[in-house]
Amino acid sequence: MCLNLQVKINARACELRLANPWKIASTQGSGVHQTVIVELTDASGIAALGEAAPSRLYGESVANVLPVIAALDASKLSFADVPSSMKFLETIPKIPFAVKCALNLALLDGAAKHAGKPLYDFLGLGFRERHHVTSFSIGIDAPDIIAKKVLEAAEYPVIKLKVGDARDKENFAALRSVAPNKPVRVDANEGWKTKEEALRMIEWLMATDKNLQFIEQPMPRDSSDADLKWLKERSPLPIFGDESCHTVADIPRCAECFHGVNVKLVKTGGVSMAFDTLQAARKAGLQTMLGCMIETSVMISAAAHLAELTDYLDIDGNLLITNDPFAGVTAKNGVLSFASAKEKRGLCVSPR
Repeated sequence: MCLNLQVKINARACELRLANPWKIASTQGSGVHQTVIVELTDASGIAALGEAAPSRLYGESVANVLPVIAALDASKLSFADVPSSMKFLETIPKIPFAVKCALNLALLDGAAKHAGKPLYDFLGLGFRERHHVTSFSIGIDAPDIIAKKVLEAAEYPVIKLKVGDARDKENFAALRSVAPNKPVRVDANEGWKTKEEALRMIEWLMATDKNLQFIEQPMPRDSSDADLKWLKERSPLPIFGDESCHTVADIPRCAECFHGVNVKLVKTGGVSMAFDTLQAARKAGLQTMLGCMIETSVMISAAAHLAELTDYLDIDGNLLITNDPFAGVTAKNGVLSFASAKEKRGLCVSPR
């Protein structure tokens, strides 16, 4: 088996249609989302998949991802040596994290396929079927629409509610009107602008409801360390950093300012870097969660292979769209499973 074969690169934009317009505190609502699908092939016939889900929140877009991929020297990429391939990508000035993410996923997919293993075994992690549960996210909307969305998500045992809107209290009441007992995670996406506002809202939530798990990114990422520590010391609920946590380099600060972190493949630059970030977070005493953007089953499945390193999962981006072109990890009743995947190697993802 020859693993030193060079790869060919193909990348294309893919428009994803959402079941409901997606609005969070930091972005306006939209019914469509653009992603980039990458395929690497080698002369042995192995075809490997990757995905870039560029976010405007971090200054990335399909328009600045595709040209970078098109200009890559494919001779520097190999399924045989993923670390060296990633070192080559790091030499490219200002390379978008979304590009690194897509190539890292595809390189690992190819390497694991050559090894004849699912990625979770290739990484030495394993995957416990019927053990890992993802939450289902409800974007900002009018209270009556929130109630409708929560009803439609009845099969999912944990709800994540997006807040940071003038209707936060009404929206939370709408959620509880149709799901009075479900565990809820609250995600402000930087929507509460001061430490006093954040604490006031967290205390209101705790006074209103006892079945809350944690608060995600209550304040802007550029808040001072002093303000974040102030809130951490006083919050009656654990606080997780999302926009404040991108890579392993952010973990020391996050350990001081948060109780946990939300790690996303597109923020870290791929599975390899997310693996390192999750490990560092655990060593620093932080709780860990894997999150996502609006993504296909390519990146959602890639994230699921890291599930054993997490305390919580919020990898539901593929569940929010109506035209996922791939099939991979499933989430029936919120429980992640690779049991029905047609492809049992690599990312365990196949075209529909």
